[in-house]
Amino acid sequence: MSEQAVRFLTNLLGIYSPSGKEADAANYIAVEMKKLGFEVGIDAIGNVIGVVGEGEPVILLCGHMDTVAGLLSLRIEEGKIYARGAVDAKGPLAAMIMAAVAAAKEPGFKGKILVAAVVEEEATSRGVKHLITQGITADYAIFGEPSGVENVTIGYKGQIQLKVVLKTETGHASTPWLYDNSLEKAYELWEQIKNASSYPSLDPSASPYNAVTACLVKVVGGRATSVVPFEAEMNLDVRVPIQFSTSQVFEQLQKIITKYQAANLKVSVKATVLDTVEPFEVNKASPLVHVLSSSVRKVLNKPATLLHKTGTGDMNILGKAMNLPIVTYGPGDSHLDHTLDEHIEIKEYLEAIAVYKETLLRLGELHNSKSDAQKAT
Repeated sequence: MSEQAVRFLTNLLGIYSPSGKEADAANYIAVEMKKLGFEVGIDAIGNVIGVVGEGEPVILLCGHMDTVAGLLSLRIEEGKIYARGAVDAKGPLAAMIMAAVAAAKEPGFKGKILVAAVVEEEATSRGVKHLITQGITADYAIFGEPSGVENVTIGYKGQIQLKVVLKTETGHASTPWLYDNSLEKAYELWEQIKNASSYPSLDPSASPYNAVTACLVKVVGGRATSVVPFEAEMNLDVRVPIQFSTSQVFEQLQKIITKYQAANLKVSVKATVLDTVEPFEVNKASPLVHVLSSSVRKVLNKPATLLHKTGTGDMNILGKAMNLPIVTYGPGDSHLDHTLDEHIEIKEYLEAIAVYKETLLRLGELHNSKSDAQKAT
């Protein structure tokens, strides 16, 4: 199994699949899953859906096959595989596929395992959103992202993608004192948003997971030399902790913008929400969290650490839509995501397969023992 698992991952990593260009990776995954015994289909937008096993519980394993842009040379050195997507997130996806097959082959295993390899997680989350519209259902779900083989991610912050456009009167750049400079005004507004005290927890230094944070990710403005910029556009990435909703945070942002507008009557300001994702956290007393943590302890002989992450993932979207126990787990160091040094340790990849397999077996036992107990009463 280990040699087959490493070969499968290595071949998958050899297929460059940035968001929107996943077709070759999807075809490879579908062909290999059929060889492994899955019933496989590719849906209308390119997600690969594989099914193995039957009955209850239904366990969804979901990972993404797209990567950020930027091809890295595939190489294996000192027990590590270097490639774009090694940790984010073809490593976790490959581990889930191999674990699903191994669990389904175990004598007495009861349950149906759905493996979804989705598109565009790095861009629009189009793949997982399509799963939701198609009415996919499950009793438990695990997202494959690099948590580290010893860790289980139970919470992610939410996100607001905000575009703010400022417009001013313009004139010759030789007389800048006569006009408001839209670029300068944009940065002035940004400083007020960044330093806002709307929430006591805005300062992330004490507890980043519980803080509202904002990052200026893009500024565009200016049309020509010798002209005072009269339009500026800035994009903000705002992360929302579990104690707030995105609408509550946006309401506070609007108040800051309205106050700024009142103090700068010659400046037009328009804020547009491009996208939102609500924060999500699973109850750490959930049977899924308990089973996965126990599996980590059994395989690695050490306790699992429960993580709360400041990022935002597809787990948020599916968890809110389906209202089911859901966690994120997978091999790899998330600090290597999107870097030039992205790599996965083969040992950790194989350990994750064992943890996934043990989790699937235990979830099947737990669900069916509960069903038997209910029938007995």
